[in-house]
Amino acid sequence: MSTKTTYIQTELGLIPEDWEVKKLGEVIKLGNGKDYKHLNSGNIPVYGTGGIITYVDKYLFNGKSVGIGRKGSIDKPVLLDGKFWTVDTLFYVKEFFNSDIDFIYNSFLKIPWLKYNEATGLPSLSQNIINNLKIPLPPLPEQKKIADCLSTWDCAIEKQSQLINALTQRKKALMQQLLTGKKRLPGFSGEWKEISLIELADFRRGSFPQPYGLPEWYDNENGEPFIQVYDVGDNFNLKPTTKSKISELAQVQSVFIKKGTLIVTLQGSIGKVAITNYDAYIDRTLLLFSSFKMKVDIYFIMYQIHNLFNIEKEKAPGGIIKTITKEVLSNFKIKLPSFEEQTAIAEILATADRELQLQKEKLAQLQTQKKGLMQVLLTGKKRLIN
Repeated sequence: MSTKTTYIQTELGLIPEDWEVKKLGEVIKLGNGKDYKHLNSGNIPVYGTGGIITYVDKYLFNGKSVGIGRKGSIDKPVLLDGKFWTVDTLFYVKEFFNSDIDFIYNSFLKIPWLKYNEATGLPSLSQNIINNLKIPLPPLPEQKKIADCLSTWDCAIEKQSQLINALTQRKKALMQQLLTGKKRLPGFSGEWKEISLIELADFRRGSFPQPYGLPEWYDNENGEPFIQVYDVGDNFNLKPTTKSKISELAQVQSVFIKKGTLIVTLQGSIGKVAITNYDAYIDRTLLLFSSFKMKVDIYFIMYQIHNLFNIEKEKAPGGIIKTITKEVLSNFKIKLPSFEEQTAIAEILATADRELQLQKEKLAQLQTQKKGLMQVLLTGKKRLIN
């Protein structure tokens, strides 16, 4: 990377003197998506703002392109390639003028699209807004070098994402086999018994004074952690800090739980399970297990409940459970092996979780690295020239 660059001041800040400030409308031409329902089924993908919707037998465009939401998810540019159709909520670039497709895609990724939202309800963009946005544009050869460099990170991110998907599927299979007794660990052969949750444990919902939102219930400076559905992470732990802290006045009307308590969400993102990693008060949208009526491995129970909810979600229309009550949960049944086998199974699943979490952290690092590269390469602060 060369440091012998002369910079000039522009409305977008300092850029190399051989770069230009260009309106997007000067370097690309947008196309409108269209209705697809008059087409027959086929193998041509139809893209909306959320990805592939269906497949049809005709295409709107054939080649490499960049898509951006017209309505809805307007802040998630996509790179499209090959024959495709787009619906009317998605713009696509149908022509590029002295601009590299991958460079434009990365430039789109860097633009804070929500800043240019034109609606008070469902977010929306217009062609006029997009065409008048300005970007710093290097000469075409440098655009290609920048795009090639960033594509190296894109490839690494894609491979890491594929690894995470594979590990996720492997863990899901392990849970289905180990938590049902279909696959037994070496050295264990005793019978499993089926038991309902009400027979297994004492549990209750949390609590919070009503109505929500009154300022006297919260004290984010001196209050205590207050667990709501939002605060339950995806790794069977709470997030490092809760979104809100509960005031001393509200604490007497809530429920306090110690670190190491098993909880499960009952509303919103239903079925998220965690073992708390700090003392806190808990909201009524979650269930807490206060005690167990027999000797169990709490981590094994955690995985069993998590697996139960996954099974219930598969049964539910659209894969979504709208709500669940304490009474319904009471009748859920799980299979219990000996305490020793519970512990052995829980450790295997915990090892799979640790590996999965490690790979997710690596993915986050790659994404952060690419974001940093975009910041310096797409502005000319670092050059990829001889």
